[in-house]
Amino acid sequence: MLTRKQHDLLTFINGRLNESGVSPSFEEMKEALQLKSKSGVHRLINALEERNFIRRLPNRARALEIVRMPDVVQRQVAQGHVPAPRGEVVHADFRRRAPEPANDVTHLPLHGKIAAGQPIQAFEDDRQLAVPAALLGPGDHYALEVSGDSMIDAGILDGDYALIRRCDTARDGDIVVALVDNSDATLKYLRHARGMVELEPANAMYETQRYLPSRVKVQGKLAGLLRRYH
Repeated sequence: MLTRKQHDLLTFINGRLNESGVSPSFEEMKEALQLKSKSGVHRLINALEERNFIRRLPNRARALEIVRMPDVVQRQVAQGHVPAPRGEVVHADFRRRAPEPANDVTHLPLHGKIAAGQPIQAFEDDRQLAVPAALLGPGDHYALEVSGDSMIDAGILDGDYALIRRCDTARDGDIVVALVDNSDATLKYLRHARGMVELEPANAMYETQRYLPSRVKVQGKLAGLLRRYH
């Protein structure tokens, strides 16, 4: 599942490619998504590339290619509501794909709050969160309630439920649950630089946190978000 910002950027790039055949500049993407800096665009591009939604074309400036679009957009394409992504074929049998049952849900353990600001303690309890099964891929998952706004430029808002796939390793650029000093958990981009582990926010108001590798344990990667509207 894409975050809101990732989805918005993918849609913007696809629209520009269909209009002009040329991918937008990083400055245009920054303005379209109302980001504070181009570094936020770089993070979103990297995330979309890692998830195989876009591909950078070598030896060409401003060259991005749409590999695929989210399933909901694919359905709109098949029904003729939106144009197909450039370079992507919509298979003829797509219309015949049976919709997933609306009541297909799974219950994840809800392990308290996770900070999207300064680290706070993540605690265990016996609550559960009902989640549409379509939001989850393979693996063992759990949920955390987001507290804070330091990941807002990644589309992760205060009060959202982060759906986390359990793992103890991750690549640079992944959004992870990082446990610091075996006591405080936080949700951040993972980076490695100059022998340090960096936990990078997606909000210019917050600074990147840097720790010795021995102080940080990865406890999972972001697999999706669930948002309730009041």
